[in-house]
Order: sequence, then C-alpha cells, then structure tokens
Amino acid sequence: MNCEAIHCADTKTVRFAIYPDGLDGPRIMAHVSEAALRDLCEDADADPDPDLTLTCEAYFACIEAKALERYRAAPSVPIVLEPADLRACAVLH
Repeated sequence: MNCEAIHCADTKTVRFAIYPDGLDGPRIMAHVSEAALRDLCEDADADPDPDLTLTCEAYFACIEAKALERYRAAPSVPIVLEPADLRACAVLH
C-alpha cells in the first residue's frame, strides 16, 4: 500500500492513512510517535534531524500492519503507535 504520511511537529507524531477494507473502504488516520520512528532510523547518530516521513515510508508495511491490528481490536480508539509497538519492525526490515 502507498504511504500517505505527514509530519505533525505539534503532536510529535507522523500521521498516516490506513484502509482496513481496501481503497474502496474508509480511510482511517493513525499516528506513529517521533520516538518510535527515530528508533527505526539506521543512521540516527549521523543525522540528528532525519525526515521521519521517509522512515515511515521505509517501514510502512510493518507500521501499517500494527495500525490495522490496533484498529481491528478497538475501532473507536485513536491509533498512536509508540516504540514498543514497532520493535518487531526493526528486526523484520
């Protein structure tokens, strides 16, 4: 799936869209914390200010899967992924 992401500095997150029922279904907005994305950055020491939307895109398959899992478990609860949610993403990538 295509990664539709935007950095939201005010909330210290990257907001992205997921489509639980495919592109013909609803578009759900989710967030992943800056901290979670920084943990995934391979060159975190080399670049103190990485483009977190690119990190989101690079790991989107895993991020999207976790967000969809969270959405299906509780559709009415806002989705905000934190570092603990994405530890498996670093291993899989």
